[in-house]
Amino acid sequence: MKSIFPDPSKAPKDEPLGLGGDLSSEILIDAYTHGIFPWPCDGMIFWHSPDPRAIFYPKDVKIQKSLKPFLRDYRVKFDYNFRNFINFCKTQRELKEPTWIDQNVVDSYTQMHDLGYAHSVEVYYNDELIGGLYGLIFGKVFCGESMISKGKNASKVALVALAKTLAKYDFIIDAQVMNPHLEFMGAKDISRDEFLAILKIKSNQPSGFAKFSDLEPNLE
Repeated sequence: MKSIFPDPSKAPKDEPLGLGGDLSSEILIDAYTHGIFPWPCDGMIFWHSPDPRAIFYPKDVKIQKSLKPFLRDYRVKFDYNFRNFINFCKTQRELKEPTWIDQNVVDSYTQMHDLGYAHSVEVYYNDELIGGLYGLIFGKVFCGESMISKGKNASKVALVALAKTLAKYDFIIDAQVMNPHLEFMGAKDISRDEFLAILKIKSNQPSGFAKFSDLEPNLE
């Protein structure tokens, strides 16, 4: 099916390729499968496909020695309570700054979860939710959307658990835009053309598992 979006390979390198529209499941699936993601701001939706693109090869995610006690002490759950987790991301971010995770985002990505696309990696300490990340899976691509830490290193633990679990399935993890935290954890910048070529292949491959929630988080 032809995409409603402009060709991302011809989009600006660091500016939106489009704006407007909504976060319906049909539009989100169209966007992500073509290497495009939304960035809501002040009630408007901006659509991006940056060049370069930050990604993780799961086997290359770095595990610092200082992180190992947290890998031992924290518990990770996949898709344990997605709606609760995305609301947690919203409220935790609102405590610090205005956030793009508004109620529209919460409702839209919860719908994507109900359809089997959006997934959460939740981190708990003594049964308290303290952080994690969420994103979407298309074939063998995990499209990362947001990471959050209320407890120390919780988002790092979530990323390590995700990467180590998905490594044997030959996934890539899309991290969208590089920042110092992602680079510290082992993310790499690749060209947009390379990312789009990888996405075209991997998003059409079977993930290798029936349900994300059935996977056992790997922290070893």
